[in-house]
Amino acid sequence: MAVGSAINPNDAISSAGKVELLFFGQLKERLKCSKLSLEITQPLTISELKLRLVSQYPHWQPWLEERELLAALNQTMSSSDEIVKAGDELAFFPPVTGG
Repeated sequence: MAVGSAINPNDAISSAGKVELLFFGQLKERLKCSKLSLEITQPLTISELKLRLVSQYPHWQPWLEERELLAALNQTMSSSDEIVKAGDELAFFPPVTGG
């Protein structure tokens, strides 16, 4: 085995199964939560992940099922059918309005 090619078992464990969720704007205020680490066992769509959040936090349903809720997967605007994997960052926020 070449020097430096050994696999460190801690590398695989450090982010295994975790998705970092971020909540912004009024959504953060309504949920009373700015971030959450969620363990997943397999990749999920953003829609499936939202359903899982609602099953764990039923009082979040009115805000997570809002049609206008926006999502950014790894800092890229994403649709509800995008796949979320362990190690990803998923941010939710209400639509931005200006004037």
